[in-house]
Amino acid sequence: MMSIDFNCDMGESFGENKVGDDEGIMPFVSSINIACGFHGGDPTVIDETIRMAIDHGIAIGAHPSFYDLEGFGRREFYLSPEQIYQMMVYQISAVKGFTHLRGANLHHVKPHGALYNMAAKNYEYAEAIAEAIADIDETIILYGLSGSKLIDAGIACGLTTCSEVFADRTYQNDGNLTPRSQPNALIENAEQSVQQVLQMIKNQSVVSIDGTIVPVKAETICIHGDGKDAKLLAKQIYIAVRAANCSIKPPFQK
Repeated sequence: MMSIDFNCDMGESFGENKVGDDEGIMPFVSSINIACGFHGGDPTVIDETIRMAIDHGIAIGAHPSFYDLEGFGRREFYLSPEQIYQMMVYQISAVKGFTHLRGANLHHVKPHGALYNMAAKNYEYAEAIAEAIADIDETIILYGLSGSKLIDAGIACGLTTCSEVFADRTYQNDGNLTPRSQPNALIENAEQSVQQVLQMIKNQSVVSIDGTIVPVKAETICIHGDGKDAKLLAKQIYIAVRAANCSIKPPFQK
């Protein structure tokens, strides 16, 4: 039987700002990426999200970003590799500390938003992220966009990597995600999302915005917890994937 990891960005609420239905989505995913306080999340939210993940038996990851609460981590910032490294150590260590406190392990790291997209193309950023993870704990898995510089840097640093594809985003011909600044960046039709997921799993390919078939390596599928009807979409994907005789579990789990 085939298997796939199904991940979701969570823990992105902070203060009075409520983002997503984390508890409602957790039964349908196998790993989560927890905001580290820079684009969303705060100490209380981080701790509560980790507790929920442990209760549901799913893998816990850190979701570091640029320091950008106002822009939800989706604005580009041009920093030195050293600054990127320092940001990663700070944020990853926060989530790892709470995870250890609750008797669990930090399973993976997946950068968020603009940082994720920039590191997919900029090897210096990707290398700074990978080196920070390796220096903290070389057993942590790096999640990155399939075919990206982030995956390349993770491998070069000796990390285990997990190639990610997206259920709720459209693709360009080069395998990168369509920028959110463009009107067709998001997939809001659940049936379209499900069909894209099944194609990525079965055929290891995706159809770009202009109809080109683009090869991808699908080891983990992401949906965004702040997306429209994210809980319903997660459930529909879960049902469709299981119906396709594919199990859903964290990557590299026997």
